[in-house]
Amino acid sequence: MAESEAQKETIGRVMHEAKHGELKTAGGRKVRNPKQAIAIALHEAGASKFEDRKTNERNLQRTKAKEAKGQTFRDAAEGTAGQSRAALYEEAKRRGIAGRSKMSREALAAALR
Repeated sequence: MAESEAQKETIGRVMHEAKHGELKTAGGRKVRNPKQAIAIALHEAGASKFEDRKTNERNLQRTKAKEAKGQTFRDAAEGTAGQSRAALYEEAKRRGIAGRSKMSREALAAALR
């Protein structure tokens, strides 16, 4: 199955979290098994072969909403969790980051890292 850019980004984020021991199951336990990490990544990205198309689309939308709100472990660890686009924009303005006015919240957070 060909993956979209959004799916690739989500899979990359989840695998990064797994590599650094930050990925947790729904029950709150750390994921140690690489196969489990892959299954979680595909599920969050909406690319699981064990779910129908509609469920996969819903999973990807839910994950992207979570990422937009800054509710991922990466956002919490890097200090951008809970900050609005306006707050990130002001920080980017203070640092003199070019192209900030056209950036999304996620792009601003990435540029500030």
